Amino acid sequence: MARASARHILVPTEEECLSLKKRIEAGETFAAIAGQYSKCPSGRQGGALGEFRPGQMVKEFDEVVFSGEIGKVLGPVKTQFGYHLIEILSRVD
Repeated sequence: MARASARHILVPTEEECLSLKKRIEAGETFAAIAGQYSKCPSGRQGGALGEFRPGQMVKEFDEVVFSGEIGKVLGPVKTQFGYHLIEILSRVD
């Protein structure tokens, strides 16, 4: 069965999400940005969510993690919780 490992940054607005994505693309580390800005408790671990299977995360999040490019910062992804930047660390199909 498919499984993936990812980390994310959760913020309340699309604008903030886009701004943080630009900072990461300019060379700041994903983990440092997550620790400083993410509204999810996982921010304290650099946004790490550990390993999970399809259906364990909300639909919009799952769709990106189980189809997106590994190692690239993806998003903004809007869910009921806010806007996410997602980095897929690994995936086994």
